[in-house]
Amino acid sequence: MSRVGKKPIPVLSGARIELKDNLLEVEGPRGKLSLSLHPLIKVRQENGHVWVERLSEEKNVRAFHGLTRSLINNLIIGVTQGFKKELEVVGIGYNAKMEGKKLLLQVGYSHPVYYEAPEGVSLSVRKERNFIITVEGIDKQKVGEAAAEIRRIRPPEPYKGKGIRYLGEHIRLKAGKKGAKA
Repeated sequence: MSRVGKKPIPVLSGARIELKDNLLEVEGPRGKLSLSLHPLIKVRQENGHVWVERLSEEKNVRAFHGLTRSLINNLIIGVTQGFKKELEVVGIGYNAKMEGKKLLLQVGYSHPVYYEAPEGVSLSVRKERNFIITVEGIDKQKVGEAAAEIRRIRPPEPYKGKGIRYLGEHIRLKAGKKGAKA
């Protein structure tokens, strides 16, 4: 039995769950998300909790058991609280700002780089010590992928640590050249 799969999922206040055939729809104050379920995975709701059960002991069905539970939990959290990732732009002369719905990055290239967020994801920029880019949305996968795409524009380099990194991410710096000893 999957340890993750057999845990009940609490339905947070404000979330409404509807099950139609193999389609699970979750609606909350922030929006609506849906998930297509595997035919051998059964989902039931009782006493303010959602339970995920499998109808077979095949290896691939056992693998879907915990995955389905995690996906449903992420849907419920997403429509009630939402997800947020923050990135930090580090480097002299590097900056980020919003131009309409596009993110404008100047990160050491000869040209500015524009990034347009996918649907359902919002971007914002604030200036503290460095520029902080906030990626928010209700779909955990879309938020994580958008943050990874922004980081991929200029990943942190290993000598000075300049680039775009997740807020709080530790970059191990390499030692530079060392003088010859005679």
